[in-house]
Amino acid sequence: MSIRRETGHYRVSTIVGEQVQAYIPKPLPPLPPLEIEPLYSLLDRANHALGRLDGSTALLPDPKLFIYLYLRKEAVLSSQIEGTQSSLSDLLQFESGLMPEGQLDDVIEISNYVAAMEHGLKRLKEGFPISLRLLCEIHGVLLRKGRGAERTPGEFRRSQNWIGGTRPGNATFVPVPPEDLMECLDAFEKYLYDDRMPLLVKLGLVHVQFETIHPFLDGNGRLGRLLLTLLLCESGVLREPLLYLSLYLKSNRNRYYELLQMVRTEGVWEEWLRFFLEGVESTASQAAETAIQLRELFREDSQRIQAQAKSASTSLQIHSYLQVKPVASIGSIAAGVSKTVTTVAAVLANLQKLGIVTETTGRRRNRVFIYQRCLDLIGAGTEPLPRLR
Repeated sequence: MSIRRETGHYRVSTIVGEQVQAYIPKPLPPLPPLEIEPLYSLLDRANHALGRLDGSTALLPDPKLFIYLYLRKEAVLSSQIEGTQSSLSDLLQFESGLMPEGQLDDVIEISNYVAAMEHGLKRLKEGFPISLRLLCEIHGVLLRKGRGAERTPGEFRRSQNWIGGTRPGNATFVPVPPEDLMECLDAFEKYLYDDRMPLLVKLGLVHVQFETIHPFLDGNGRLGRLLLTLLLCESGVLREPLLYLSLYLKSNRNRYYELLQMVRTEGVWEEWLRFFLEGVESTASQAAETAIQLRELFREDSQRIQAQAKSASTSLQIHSYLQVKPVASIGSIAAGVSKTVTTVAAVLANLQKLGIVTETTGRRRNRVFIYQRCLDLIGAGTEPLPRLR
């Protein structure tokens, strides 16, 4: 049974003329200390699943292909938790210069997430530590255009915000008042360098604390989930950005929000950590299995192409291109593989006969092809959620 703790206190804050109870969390780690022993078995399984994931992508012909698409899957899922309705196919069309069927604002928001993650990873490779400064940089990319661009990207908030409800007075949760924000953030940054806890336990604590502080006017949920992957990469547990929890959190969205609030009101950190570690184990195992299934799909299709295609070399080249961009126009493929449009169109017609690609527009010009089985494997679970009411 989880220990009930006092994890913070409330202070009266005024928002648009209403007085509300804003929550100020205590610094990490929790007191009294966590009861980690009952979690050791689950912690071991989660770490084992991470190790298997870290090794599984090495089996792929080009691990960068998997990383490229999986990052985009995470961008779609993390944004869907916040209410966007666009799909992975919409994002891939947008990145290929095609107009997606989904809402353009949603797709731009998801594209920003990809850019934000790539910026954070680039900074880590340059030796820049995860810090408040880096979080502001990443946030600036996350909200650089589209929705949220007017919500002071890259700057900690200077006004009170709230979560849920139609106004401050009926909000589900009111985070730290602006005058207490930097004190909470300084303690948060200090804990990022505290290595006394097992890494996954520390990550679970950090995620709740960041969501509770809610330091930006917008984008806190997406940045908080993105931070988990960056911390795993910075620690060296993962060599590449492969673990993303958004599919698990999306599938268990109500429980996720419930536990975040229960930690604040009841201090049930162990209950949250059990949920979090189960998510790490489940997500890592699913990602490793997807990598294996993709390897098998690519191998089988390559063999079919070699056995039946008239121009096997060019066909294999186009097949490799579609592994990275499974939604593409004839023109973009031609540019990507340095072949003429006529040559690419002939190869795609043959791949369509083999059942490897599908044409989606039904048009004679500006046709778009999908490597559907690849997209299905990567995109599992990315169907948009109903909007929160």
